[in-house]
Amino acid sequence: MAKDKVLNILVVSDPPAAPGYLPRVRFLCEYLVRKGYVVTLLTEEYSDLAFDHSYPIETIRMYNGGTFDWAVKTIWTLFTDWHNRVFANRFLKTVNRRSFDIVLCSAFSDFPLGAAHRIARALNVPLYCDIRDLDEQVEDSTYQYHHRTWWTMPFRRIYRAIHIRRRNKVLRAAQEITTVSPWHADFIRPFNPHVHVVYNGYDAVQFYPQDIPSEQFTVSYIGTLFGWQEAGLNLVRQAINELGLPIRLALHTPTQNTLSHDALGDAIRRSSILLVLTNERTHGMLTTKFYEALGCEKPILCVPSDKGALAELIKYTHAGIATDDIDTIKTFIRERYEEWQQKGFTRQATRHRETFARETQYDQYYSTHL
Repeated sequence: MAKDKVLNILVVSDPPAAPGYLPRVRFLCEYLVRKGYVVTLLTEEYSDLAFDHSYPIETIRMYNGGTFDWAVKTIWTLFTDWHNRVFANRFLKTVNRRSFDIVLCSAFSDFPLGAAHRIARALNVPLYCDIRDLDEQVEDSTYQYHHRTWWTMPFRRIYRAIHIRRRNKVLRAAQEITTVSPWHADFIRPFNPHVHVVYNGYDAVQFYPQDIPSEQFTVSYIGTLFGWQEAGLNLVRQAINELGLPIRLALHTPTQNTLSHDALGDAIRRSSILLVLTNERTHGMLTTKFYEALGCEKPILCVPSDKGALAELIKYTHAGIATDDIDTIKTFIRERYEEWQQKGFTRQATRHRETFARETQYDQYYSTHL
C-alpha cells in the first residue's frame, strides 16, 4: 500500500459484547483511528455493545432467537459453512460504492474468518488475520467449547475437525497473520510464514499502578472458570487454609460476583494478589488478566505453572511466580500478607512493564506492516 494514502480498513470480528468485550479488538480499532486510518467494525448483531467507540460499528443479524433456530443453523453450518457464507453475502449486498483497502479479521474460531476471506476476495483486497485462540491450545478444545450445551458434545470432534480445516484454508490465504504468543506463532508458521506475535497487553489508561489501602487481604480471580482450572484453585484454597490467616479468596466470574468492564482496574488495584489459573495442558495461553495485573503492578500468583510461555513471561517481567508447589505458594502469600500488614497494600516491582502496553505492542507491528 502507498504510505501517503489514508487506508480504509474493514475490521471483521465476533461480537465485542459482555462479559468479555473483546478488548484486543476494541483497542485495536481505537489505535488505528488515532493513527489516521478510516475504520469500520463489522460484527454479528448482539444485544449489548455497551461501550464508547470512535468508529462506526455495522452489525448483521444471523439468528432469530431460540434454541431450535440456533441448532438448525449450527448443524447446517457443519455441512455448508452457512454462518460464514451468509454473513459475507449479507454484508456484500450493502457495500455499494464504498471502498475498503484492507480486510482485517480478529477471531478465535473459524467464524468470522471464513466470512472475512470471502469479503476480501470479493473486494479484491488483502486479508490480514489476527488469531486470538487455537483449538489445539487446550486438550480436547475444552476452552473453546465449554459453553456448548450437553447435547452438542457428540458433535464436538466433528465440528473441531471441520473448523480446523476451514481455519487453515483461510490462514494459508492471508497476506499477514498476527497472534498472541510465540507458541501460537510457531504452530501457525507451517501454514503461513508471515506470522507475527502481538501480545494482548493492557490498556495503560485503565490499568496503571496506584496504591489503594484495603481493610482485608484479598486473593482475587477474575474471569471464566473452566474445569481444567479447578486443580489450581484447590491448591490455592489449601494454601490459604493451611496458613490460617484471615485471607479472602474473591472469585469474579460471569456466573458469580460479576465485575463490569470499567470496574476491572480498581478491582485489581484493590486486590492483594491476582490469581491466574492454568496448567501444563495449555499452550501459549497468556490470559489478558496477566497483562492487566502487570499494568497495575499487582503480584501475580500463577497456579499451577504451565511450564511454558506464561511462566517465562512472568519470570521475564518479574510479575510474580508460577508454581505448583504448595510450600512455595504459601511462602509467596505469607510474604505478600506481611507486606500488606506493613503498608495496607501490595505492589510488585515489575520489569519491562511498558513493553506490554497495548499501544506499544500495536506500534511494533501495525506501524510498519499496513
